Amino acid sequence: MIRAIREARNGNAFFSPAISKRLLENYRETFMKGAPAGTRVDRLTSREAEVLQLVAEGKVNKQISAELCVSVKTVEKHRQQMMNKLNIHDVAGLTRYAISKGIIESSISPRL
Repeated sequence: MIRAIREARNGNAFFSPAISKRLLENYRETFMKGAPAGTRVDRLTSREAEVLQLVAEGKVNKQISAELCVSVKTVEKHRQQMMNKLNIHDVAGLTRYAISKGIIESSISPRL
């Protein structure tokens, strides 16, 4: 904790070993697929990421607009931009993507 505070005070980023491992795995996976680093979810704005999470949780535009205190039209715009950036054009695809990126957790437990 002290190291993290010192790094932040010096203007540096500090990641726990678990987060560092996850970032490295994500980078390696992206590199192995031949895609440039910093694509897809990194290109989403924070608001688009919020909308993605809520869509993947099964909320409709009206519910999302109420939760985020924005108009339904604004939610629709964020949703369309997000779908274009990710090249995913259905809710099932967005949900799978959100689960794969750890944005939400799957409620389906694995079968033994």
